[in-house]
Amino acid sequence: MNVRAVLVVLLAAVGCRATADRERGATGLWDAAATIKGPAEHRCARFKTTSNAGKACADSLYLAELYVRKLAVGDQVCLEGGFGDPPGTGCLARASVEDTSNHAVMLEVRDAAPNSKWKAKGGHQFWFDEAALIDLYLLDHGY
Repeated sequence: MNVRAVLVVLLAAVGCRATADRERGATGLWDAAATIKGPAEHRCARFKTTSNAGKACADSLYLAELYVRKLAVGDQVCLEGGFGDPPGTGCLARASVEDTSNHAVMLEVRDAAPNSKWKAKGGHQFWFDEAALIDLYLLDHGY
């Protein structure tokens, strides 16, 4: 094999690698999208299951699981200030579902208010595991 053939094969391999990573949320040529993990124990665990707050939290947990598992590519979500509700005027950060995987969802931050913690992350993609999104739902619903 001559030098030109080796270079062509090498450049093709690098191009395929860069394209595959970038489609999955890479921010640079070789890195991958950050993954945001949820807590080991959900927020409802701190309530007694027999209390009113425990029952209400269990109901919210159920709704959170349904919401997160039904997210699909193209869905618009409120990432801060109302996760689980349609992105309205109170939403501080809007995101779009870019990809899904087993027990994970990739969100791309589309728009964030100046006072949002996501402001500097506009255009970035993040993998959220289900537990992280469920925790976000519970947090935004008062738990």
